[in-house]
Amino acid sequence: MAAVNPAAATALCGLVLLSAVAGMVPARAQSAYREAPPRLSEADASEQKEGKGLAAPSPFAPQAPGVNAANIPDGPPAEPGEATPAVEQIGSHPAHDDWPAYGRDTDATRFSPLEQITPRNVGQLTRAFIYHTGSKPAPGQANKWAAETTPIKVGDGLYMCTAMNDIVKLDPETGKEVWRHNAGVKYASIPYAAACKGVVYYTASTVPAGQLCHNRILEGMLDMRLIEVDADTGKLCEGFGDHGQVNLMKGMGESVPGFVSMTAPPPIVNGAIVVNHQVLNGQRRWAPSGVIRGYDAETGKFLWAWDVNRPDDHGEPAEGQHYSRGTPNSWAPMTGDDGLGLVYVPMGNAAVNYYSGMRSPEENRVSSAIVALDVKTGSPRWVFQTVHKDVWDYDIGSQPTMIDFPGQDGPVPALVVPTKRGQTFVLDRRDGKPILPVEERPAPVETDVEGDPRSPTQPWSVGMPRLGLPDLKESDMWGMSPIDQLFCRLQFRRAKYEGEFTAPSVDRPWIEYPGYNGGSDWGSMAYDPKTGVLIANWNVTPVYQILTRRKADGLMPVDDPSFKAGGGTEGKGALADTPYGIMASPFWNRYTRLLCSKPPYGMITAIDMHTRKVLWQHPLGSARANGPWRIPTYLPLTIGTPNNGGPVVTAGGVVFVGATTDNLLHAFDAKSGKELWNDVLPGGGQATPMTYEYKGRQYVAIMAGGHHFMRTPVSDALVVYALPGNK
Repeated sequence: MAAVNPAAATALCGLVLLSAVAGMVPARAQSAYREAPPRLSEADASEQKEGKGLAAPSPFAPQAPGVNAANIPDGPPAEPGEATPAVEQIGSHPAHDDWPAYGRDTDATRFSPLEQITPRNVGQLTRAFIYHTGSKPAPGQANKWAAETTPIKVGDGLYMCTAMNDIVKLDPETGKEVWRHNAGVKYASIPYAAACKGVVYYTASTVPAGQLCHNRILEGMLDMRLIEVDADTGKLCEGFGDHGQVNLMKGMGESVPGFVSMTAPPPIVNGAIVVNHQVLNGQRRWAPSGVIRGYDAETGKFLWAWDVNRPDDHGEPAEGQHYSRGTPNSWAPMTGDDGLGLVYVPMGNAAVNYYSGMRSPEENRVSSAIVALDVKTGSPRWVFQTVHKDVWDYDIGSQPTMIDFPGQDGPVPALVVPTKRGQTFVLDRRDGKPILPVEERPAPVETDVEGDPRSPTQPWSVGMPRLGLPDLKESDMWGMSPIDQLFCRLQFRRAKYEGEFTAPSVDRPWIEYPGYNGGSDWGSMAYDPKTGVLIANWNVTPVYQILTRRKADGLMPVDDPSFKAGGGTEGKGALADTPYGIMASPFWNRYTRLLCSKPPYGMITAIDMHTRKVLWQHPLGSARANGPWRIPTYLPLTIGTPNNGGPVVTAGGVVFVGATTDNLLHAFDAKSGKELWNDVLPGGGQATPMTYEYKGRQYVAIMAGGHHFMRTPVSDALVVYALPGNK
C-alpha cells in the first residue's frame, strides 16, 4: 500500500456534497392554483410527524422582509408583451481583442483568436497585476464564498462582479479600479454560495451613442434583483425597471432571503433578457417556483413567463396567485440564438431532487432536459431530455455551446450539451433532434421507494466519447493502509450499487456514480471552431447516501425559524412536505476523509468533432494541496482531483484551466495535451478563465476566489498574467 500512499492526497480534495434527495408520498400531479399543497396520506402523515415544523407554510403567506431587496412596488399583474427591437450585440461578432460575453461569444465557445501566447512561450507568463475585490467572509460569518466569476472585456474596460454582486470596471492594463457599483447585497441573501458567474454587456437601441446608458452592464443578483448600470460610469440606468432595478420576486409567493437567487449571467436574445434562477436544494417539496421569464432589455418591462405547470398562461399570476411552486428550476448559464429566436435552457429538477413521485407529468417531461424557448412568447419549441425521471440530481449545470457541426452535407447548426453523467449530446438546435446517435439503454429499476417507479431505460449518447470511467467494483476500493481498504470494502458491500442509475433506497445506503458533481458541471466546455476540437474537464466522484426521516430528524428547511446554516445545503436536507429526509456524504473513509474509490477523480479530454475521437486525455490536478485529514502533502503528483470551473482555448494553441483543488492555473498544449506551465494561485481557481488583448499585449485572467464546496482557500484576488515586456 505504501506505493499508492501519495495518491491518497487527492482523495478528499475539498469534496463536500450538495444536499438534495427526497422523500416519498403517493404520486399526485401538482396544481398551479391550489391554495395549499396536496394532503399526505395517513401513513405518510404519521411518518411526517417524526420531524417538527416541516409542514409547508401557505404559499399565499407574505414574503419575509428583505426578499424584495429593493422594496420595489409590485404593481398590477402584467400581461405578455413584446420586446423593444434590438441592435446587433457585440457578442455576436466579438472584436479580435475582446472577451465580451461569459463564454466569449453568444455561441459560448470559450475560444479566443489571440495567438501571442503559444506553447513555446507560455512558460514565460508572469503576473501583470492582481485586483482584490474586497469580497470575503467577515469575522463570524460562515464561509459560503464561491466567486466563480469570469470577467468580460470590451474596448478599454474589464468588467466583473464580485461574489456579493458589486459590479466593477477595471483598467485592462493595470487593474486599476475605474468605477464600482455597490450592490448592497446582504449576507442573509446568500443561498448555497456567494457566487456571481459574470455580467452582461448590452448596447441599447433607443439611447444614442454618447449618452448615459447607451452601453450597459446587466447583472442578475443573489437577492433576485435585475439591474442595469451605465458601462462608462457605473450609474444605474434610470429608464430600466424601477430606477434601474427589477424585482424578480414578484409573483413568487412565500419565500425568505436566500431561498431563491441568481448566479448566472442572463442572455439577451432579440431584445429579451431571459432570466432563470436557482432554488435552494433539499428544503421542501413546495419551494418557490422555477419559472423562466423574459424582460425588455431597454425598459425592464415584463414580457412573458414560462411556468411549467401553467403552460398556456404566459402573463404574471393574477392578484393573490403565484407561479407554480416546486417546479424544476434552471440555474446554469443559458445560451441564446438570435437567428432562430430561441434560448436554450438547461433544466434541473423539481424541488425534491431524489424523488419523482410527486411531480406532475409536465415536470417529469422537462426535468434534466434542454428546453428551447421562443423568446417572443416564452413557449417551448422543443425539449430534449438527458435523464428520465431524474432522482440523482443530474441537473444540467453547464452552458450549452452552439457550433456548426461538420456534417457530411455541410455544416449543421448544432448544440453541444454536456452533462453530469459525462454523456455529451449533440443536437440540431432547430428542432432538438440528435445529430449523433442516442440510444435508450436498460437501467436499474429495483427500488423500495413506494410510489416512485424508475424509468426502465435511459438515454446514452453513443456517437460521442463518454467522459467517464467504468462502473465501480469492490477491487476499486483502497486506502492509506489495509485497514482503510477493508473499511471501504465493507462499506461497498453494505451499500446498494447496480452501476449507473442505481435507484434510491430506504432500507440501506446506495452509491451514486458518477455523483451529482460528476461529468461536466457549471464550468462548461471550450470549442475551437478552426480545428473542430472540443475541450472538457470533468469529474468522477461517488456519492454515498440514504433516504430516511429518522436520521434527518432535527433538520429544518431554510424558511423555518429553527433553520441552521448547513441544514440542507451540503449532504443533508429536511425535504419538508415529504415523509423523508436525506443524509448523504462523499463515499469516503470517515476517519481519513479520503475517498474510498481509487483515483483519478478528475480528468481533461480533447475530442476531434470531425471524427468524434479522443485526441488526448489524462488526469487533471495534482496532490500538492490535498491529503488525509485535509493536510496538504505538497506532492506534485498529477493524479486527478475533483474540479469545478471550465477551460478556454486559444488560436495560439494553448488551453487554460484552473478548476482543480491544487489551487493552480494550468496551461496545456492544445494538440498534445502536455502540461506546459502552471502557477500557484492565492486562492482556489474554481472559475473559468478568460483571455484578452490590450495595447498589443495578450492577458490571461482568472478569479482565484476559492470555493467552500471544494474546500479550497478563500481569496478575493483576480489574477491577470501576460508575457514579460510589451510583446
